[in-house]
Amino acid sequence: MPLNQTFLFEKNGLCIAQSAKPDGLQEISLDQLTPFQRALLVTDGTVTQLIEAYILAPVEVIQLSQQKQILSADHLWLDTHQGTTVVARKVIIQGKGRESSVFYTYAESLIVHNRLPKIILKGLEAGEEGLGQLLRRSGLETRRDLLWYGLEYTSSLPDTIKHMEGKPFLSRTYRVIAQGKPIMLINERFPLTESS
Repeated sequence: MPLNQTFLFEKNGLCIAQSAKPDGLQEISLDQLTPFQRALLVTDGTVTQLIEAYILAPVEVIQLSQQKQILSADHLWLDTHQGTTVVARKVIIQGKGRESSVFYTYAESLIVHNRLPKIILKGLEAGEEGLGQLLRRSGLETRRDLLWYGLEYTSSLPDTIKHMEGKPFLSRTYRVIAQGKPIMLINERFPLTESS
């Protein structure tokens, strides 16, 4: 790992489980990324707001799927056991209005249903907001633990963005902690090529 990456991730404790990253995730040097891509990688705030601030235009979160599932095994990063009910959610973030063809992010989340306040559960059911917006609006105090990141060539994308299969994505996975317990595990993928 180059010195600048060592400083950012190891010395600052920013990425707590890089050695546990999935096999399909390749190493990527931070100096290969634009400043905006590096900001997306390390932000512990709302990605939607960061993108809007960067492009100076609104974006929208489009829910592709959301369903309750029962975990078939214990989940280390969510600190949950087999049989726990989670919500599996898939969304994209894309431009709004004139910019609607511009795709910025594909995110998959596992959400521990019984650890969420009612206001967030209602927001999830409505399906109109991103998770960061729901968390902020709820007033729930949270922190994000960035687990790992890397370069990914995804081969199984939803129909909406299937044209991006095989293209490079900057991928990061983090968990959201509230009241000392993980409540969400989120994987975000940002295209490294033009999406339209």
